[in-house]
Amino acid sequence: MTAPKQYYDDGLVALDRLAVTLQRYHFPSGTAKVIPLMSIRGYTATPLNLMHRYRLWGSSDLRRWLPLDIRRPFKSTLITLEVPGRWRPAFTPADPAEFTARLDELLES
Repeated sequence: MTAPKQYYDDGLVALDRLAVTLQRYHFPSGTAKVIPLMSIRGYTATPLNLMHRYRLWGSSDLRRWLPLDIRRPFKSTLITLEVPGRWRPAFTPADPAEFTARLDELLES
């Protein structure tokens, strides 16, 4: 059995035809979170503000959960996934334009 084709992978965020995988998501173990595409109802892409820019891991606003990313202060865009449940996974891909373009393609199909 082979793994699904990777549409996007920057080392911390991976996207394939089945799921979004966020590395270093869970605290304190640092294990990954796999979010099936069929559970994603939508997403928002917003400029990274000061509240989230220096939050390296966890939540600043009790709505979003951000995986560990020590390069977040140098990134520009926060992607927040709309999924069932209280916490919304949020992350900062290295190339947000490419990630959102690929995610749009997969969510439409």
